[in-house]
Amino acid sequence: MSQKFVKTQNKNSKSEAFGKYFCQAVYDNHFIGTEELAEFIQRQASVKKSDIKAVLQELGEALKHFFEMGQKVRLDGIGIFKVGFSSIGVDKLEDCSASGITTRRVLFQPETSRVVVGQEKKADGSIKQKYVNAITLLKDVVFEETHDNAMNLKAGGSSTGGDDSTTGDDSSTGDNTQDPDNTQTGGNTGGGDDTTPGAGD
Repeated sequence: MSQKFVKTQNKNSKSEAFGKYFCQAVYDNHFIGTEELAEFIQRQASVKKSDIKAVLQELGEALKHFFEMGQKVRLDGIGIFKVGFSSIGVDKLEDCSASGITTRRVLFQPETSRVVVGQEKKADGSIKQKYVNAITLLKDVVFEETHDNAMNLKAGGSSTGGDDSTTGDDSSTGDNTQDPDNTQTGGNTGGGDDTTPGAGD
């Protein structure tokens, strides 16, 4: 199996990428729900599907509990989840308070792993390895062109170029800072939406 894409042309005459062709992700209409997820995990592990479903259903409550305590949650092999929010900018320090917090969201920083992609010979004769930080969940994903019109194009996808960023997703317009563990702080000083920093695929 593979992630499907179609070729699309940027038809926005105001864009610097006008007329260029890009790969745009397409997805199956079917969502994988808790039932199918539990069935898949059951086949991979010696755990009953009913037990898996119970755990998955409690995962949301567990995340909610720790978010309410101001904590970040790290799931091995997946990444880090934490609270993010936007706030209204004010002129005076004393006017900056929790009452100015507007949009709340969950931020996700995917786990990454170092992948060696080659070697480079230095002037002194030593060998230096070249590597990239790959998102663990995506490093084995392969891509394949499709002409299947039954699949839905993701609205506002990458026909304007670059990443598959959609207009409806949490795309950032504000300034974000980063935590020492390479995840973003929850606040967005510009009042826009927070996004997690991207890692190389």
